[in-house]
Amino acid sequence: MLTNIRKFLKQPSIKRWVLKFLVVAFAFSSLVFLSILVFNIYYWGRIYKGVYIANTYVGGLVPEQAKNLLYNNLNGLNKTTLSYDNQNYDIYLDDIDFSYDIDKSVSSAYKLYRSDNIFYDQTNSIKSLTKNVVLALEYKLDEQKLKDNLSIIAGQITTNDPVFPSLNLVNGEVVIKRGVPGEEVDYQKLISLIRKNLAIQQKNILPIPVTKIDKTLDDEGVKKLEAKAMSLVNKALSLKFEYYNLGLIDKDLVPLTLVNNDQQDNLDVLITRIEKEVNREPQNSVFVFQERVLEFSPSKDGISVDKENLRKLMLQNIEELADGDEKSFEIEIPVIRTPAEITTAEVNNLGIKQLIGSGSSKFVGSIPSRIHNIGLASSKINGTLVAPGETFSFNQRLGDVSAFTGYKQAYIIKDGRTVLGDGGGVCQVSTTLFRAVLNAGLPVVERKAHAYRVSYYEQDSAPGLDATVYDPLTDFKFLNDTEGHILIQTIFDPKKFSLIFEIYGTSDGRKSQITKPIVSAVISPPEDLYTDDPTLPTGTIKQVDFKAWGAKVSFNYSVERNGEIIYEKTFISNFRPWQAKFLRGTGPAN
Repeated sequence: MLTNIRKFLKQPSIKRWVLKFLVVAFAFSSLVFLSILVFNIYYWGRIYKGVYIANTYVGGLVPEQAKNLLYNNLNGLNKTTLSYDNQNYDIYLDDIDFSYDIDKSVSSAYKLYRSDNIFYDQTNSIKSLTKNVVLALEYKLDEQKLKDNLSIIAGQITTNDPVFPSLNLVNGEVVIKRGVPGEEVDYQKLISLIRKNLAIQQKNILPIPVTKIDKTLDDEGVKKLEAKAMSLVNKALSLKFEYYNLGLIDKDLVPLTLVNNDQQDNLDVLITRIEKEVNREPQNSVFVFQERVLEFSPSKDGISVDKENLRKLMLQNIEELADGDEKSFEIEIPVIRTPAEITTAEVNNLGIKQLIGSGSSKFVGSIPSRIHNIGLASSKINGTLVAPGETFSFNQRLGDVSAFTGYKQAYIIKDGRTVLGDGGGVCQVSTTLFRAVLNAGLPVVERKAHAYRVSYYEQDSAPGLDATVYDPLTDFKFLNDTEGHILIQTIFDPKKFSLIFEIYGTSDGRKSQITKPIVSAVISPPEDLYTDDPTLPTGTIKQVDFKAWGAKVSFNYSVERNGEIIYEKTFISNFRPWQAKFLRGTGPAN
């Protein structure tokens, strides 16, 4: 067969035909190559033919020419116009910090068909000779300012605003409003229209899109919501993170069951409120020491609430409360952490590396002088360093408590009575430190409970977690049995009626535990006592002491490290019943 092919090709006529074909093919290829070469040489440094930036033709121009042309065409553009119901509304571009990025726009046009894919680039650049391409203008604007402007405009146009359903618990009764259908501006669609119009410079008056909203509840929906709401009566949910604690009772929980996935609902509003309280920036540590700690700020992670997970957790817990027999649940608020750049351990060599314990108390209802004394006394303890093996004495550290040292008169327990005396409120400070010491797992050397139950110390705590002091008879002491120094810090917040103690040191792995206080031998207060007082006008009654129930309260405190109990103690408080006392005026009437 090969022999026959060779014979065929040796014929003179065939040889001439093959030669002609090769010449023509070579000539055509050369022409194509030359055309492509000329094309590429011409457009070297130029934008390819057929390219528009918005409505400005820039094909065949060098970038600088294209920039100048765009500047001229865009000069004077200062607003975009919206329309609704034959009424126009202008958004001025300066009000939304709008600006075109001409350099970037021209750069995008020039880079068109200039990638690393030679075949793709060459094919499409040649197609541009007969096919136009329109590129969007690059620009920048302040999205929030645009939304703010649109909100103002939306408030000016007349639509039948929808009324969304509401659900509340009022005096134990479920109150449901079904809602009313209506219309509202479709912000997402409107912003998209504005962006597109600015990008391609159509210069059209844009109609404001309005969408119909109907979230009204039908009979079945009302019935389901009512049943769920009633199942939440007398239920509670607590949300906690560090010192933040938000308690929600039934009237707070019921509105949260009305979930709206399209609009901001009650749960979104609550989570935003939590964010404002919990979120914080990372905090670098500061440590200034001259014989005592003059300035200390521990390093703290930046915190932002994990909104999606918190919403999921809350809905899940509310559902479980509604369906089950449990009366309350507690949620640890999920957060996203950002580490500080400078940690506590990096700014000192005393072994103060981390938070090892904390305690808190509330003093809502305190008179101003008592609040003043709490702040003053806590400032005396703030910044205290306790060396390894040292026993801390509250009284010794606090020093003299009198008017001479800045304390004011507030109520104290003295000689079996509640009377005004210098330094009333100091026991709030010793009580809070006692709680921090328990949390840190440190040995308590000396502690005495109050003579009777004080309402301040049970605002956020079970009874029996208090510690009274009265120099020189009664002190609060604890031992630093760790291998490093410990530092005591106070956070006093009179606006929130809150006091917090934080103890910093080096954790050795110990963990403390206290059992739930057991209240027994409860004794009712004696009958009210009235004493005649001739210094008061007749008919005047003045209460000078307040009743309190007597009780015995006990709890166990244990500290474990590496699976071994290293310290344990039982704390017993014997609170006497306390009699309300009144002065009855017998003197001349005013």
